[in-house]
This record gives sequence, C-alpha cells and structure tokens, in this order.
Amino acid sequence: MPQFTHLHVHSHYSLLDGLAKIDQLIARARELRMDSLALTDHGN
Repeated sequence: MPQFTHLHVHSHYSLLDGLAKIDQLIARARELRMDSLALTDHGN
C-alpha cells in the first residue's frame, strides 16, 4: 500500500483554524502508522 501524508494540517497555533496540539497530532499519526504529516500553520 502506498504511503499517505496529510499535506494540510493546522494545530492550535493557527488561530480560528486549528484545535489539536502538536503532540496530539503526532500521537494520532503514529496510531495510524503514518510516518509523516505536513504541519501548515499560518499566521506564524
């Protein structure tokens, strides 16, 4: 199966656009056996 990487992920640092904390995003990616994700916060 080809690897999948989310290329549009916002954390709580993107005001009004993201909710999850970075450690939560990493933990969930690991649960899903993903080896990467692209953190694309804006305004920082």
